[in-house]
Amino acid sequence: MTLDDLARVRELGDPRLSPDGAWVAYTVATQDLPHDVSQSDLWMTSWDGATTVQLTSTAKDSETSPRWSPDGRYLAFLSSRGDENEVDQLWLLPRAGGEAQRLTELKAGVADYAWSPDGARLVLVVKDEAAQGAAATAEGGKEKTPPPIVLDRYDFKQDVTGYLARRRHHLALLDLASRASQPLTRGDQDDLSPTWSPDGRAIAFLRKPGPGGDRSNSWEVHVVEARPGAEPRQLTRFEGNENNPGGEGGTNPIAWSPDGRQLAFLQGGPPRLVYYSPTRVATVPAAGGPVRLLTAELDRWVSAPAWAPDGASVYALVEESRAQRLVRIPAAGGRPEPVLEGRRSIAAFDVGPAGRIVALAATTSTFPEVFAVEGGATRPLSRQNDALLSELRLGAMEETSFKSRDGTVIHGFMVKPPDFRAGQRYPTVLRLHGGPVGQYSCRLDLAGDAGGQLLAAAGYVVLLPNPRGSLGRGGAFAAAIRADWGQKDVEDVLAAVDDAVARGVADPARLGVGGWSYGAILTNYVIARDTRFKAATSGAGMSNMLAGYGTDMYIREWEAEVGTPWSATATYLKLSAPFLHADRIVTPTLFLGGERDFNVPLLGSEQMYQALRSLGRDTRLVIYPGQFHGLDKPSYLLDRERRYREWYDQYLK
Repeated sequence: MTLDDLARVRELGDPRLSPDGAWVAYTVATQDLPHDVSQSDLWMTSWDGATTVQLTSTAKDSETSPRWSPDGRYLAFLSSRGDENEVDQLWLLPRAGGEAQRLTELKAGVADYAWSPDGARLVLVVKDEAAQGAAATAEGGKEKTPPPIVLDRYDFKQDVTGYLARRRHHLALLDLASRASQPLTRGDQDDLSPTWSPDGRAIAFLRKPGPGGDRSNSWEVHVVEARPGAEPRQLTRFEGNENNPGGEGGTNPIAWSPDGRQLAFLQGGPPRLVYYSPTRVATVPAAGGPVRLLTAELDRWVSAPAWAPDGASVYALVEESRAQRLVRIPAAGGRPEPVLEGRRSIAAFDVGPAGRIVALAATTSTFPEVFAVEGGATRPLSRQNDALLSELRLGAMEETSFKSRDGTVIHGFMVKPPDFRAGQRYPTVLRLHGGPVGQYSCRLDLAGDAGGQLLAAAGYVVLLPNPRGSLGRGGAFAAAIRADWGQKDVEDVLAAVDDAVARGVADPARLGVGGWSYGAILTNYVIARDTRFKAATSGAGMSNMLAGYGTDMYIREWEAEVGTPWSATATYLKLSAPFLHADRIVTPTLFLGGERDFNVPLLGSEQMYQALRSLGRDTRLVIYPGQFHGLDKPSYLLDRERRYREWYDQYLK
């Protein structure tokens, strides 16, 4: 495997069954190296897998969010192609063939949408063209000198989006025949994730309770009649974390039962546990009434609820250790039942009207592809990466278990070089995942931040541990690091190294470490505590936690987990140990970050770089211009992987 292979990987997403179950539409993202963009097209494959058709092929622009019309004659999608403001508009593509037609001309674009059951209307999620109460911009909407940014929100910034004025997302109804739209919801709050009732008379959606919604992580379920001027009804009221309107693969966190009497949704834990509390599937009567938890006894994170066509159960994804499973949850109560067995990671799925199921699944040796799910087994429908995999000799990605310092059993993976020989010790890199509530799972990925195959191909053993704080092991396992970063999680990842050394695999004299986001934060903790690492890479991280408050987009999480700097100063100082004790770091460290990152701002890497440079340590800082927390330019992605390998090679070989 070489670096060039990374740009050849096709990333699939958002599988959608046609109403008759005959076809599956999905997205395929590729790296457009000449234009230096990641670009997504629409494809579809017949249920029998015999026919595959590429539906769109637009240079530089992407097509996303495919949704079938109820009669199956059309496929709608979002794309910014041809839009002067470069925002997504709604398009309509005939399944029988022909050119796609643009349905909307909205200045702020379309963020999301859903078809009505009769196919005559669509509900759109649109953003206000101007901030609440703000004066209109000059004619044409453009000014030579941008006006000052005036902010009065508690939650005032977000990665990629930028600074948050009081522009809100609301729902609008689009008539397909006339292509005219009318506002459905208004107000100083955000309305997201709309879904139609089976009879087409009402729309359920998520709303942040206002006006103090910025201080909450709870998105409450509301229902509104599908007519302009109707008043929404609030169905849920929860003092804690509820729902997530940004589900993976276009999944909606709320779903109507087939008879229209119930809504399934996701409920988390109390505010103080922020992201450390497992999500649970719950139901609430559409007419209003008590909430009932379906997975109250399941100590795992659940997502993407979808009703079975007979209404007897709810399908959902459940995070397990090193895997994500598709399960069926009895609507009357009872233990979730696995739909598929085996070690795999399912990123998304769809259930058709007739009960057919498709899933986007991966294993330790295969990239995510679309599969039909039948009789507890999978049948491949897409083969987008088969040609690439046929050319590659991959390193074995083996599941590992070992004990941490206090006896806690930790799970993870070890990726070995393709030519691995037992009895030989190898230079070893400890790669740490982000989150911190994330995990390495049974999913092939070439990048060093995920699967480590590129480093394995270069002759390294790569360790991928899931320390405390990770998904898949329950709420207590995740919450063990709450407001106590750099303690138990450091012991856990160091135990992964000790285990690899004890096995005779890792060379204790040639050890490296690195990660991105929380993986970089954890890397900084590791090298401030343990001097045996000869090289480190720290991307989009931080160590001065006082500098994080108010400069990143996690103000709710800071105050719920750690407190305010003036009331919890000692805790902030304790968590800032790698910065305040940077003189203990001797490991040569490469810092990296996106110039415009509002998730973990660049200043976190700049401060650590400056500290090590002032101490005379071997260090370097790489800044990617115009990039946010997740790099999206193919040239920068390749550059990052090249720099990882060169930095490790310099000190470990």
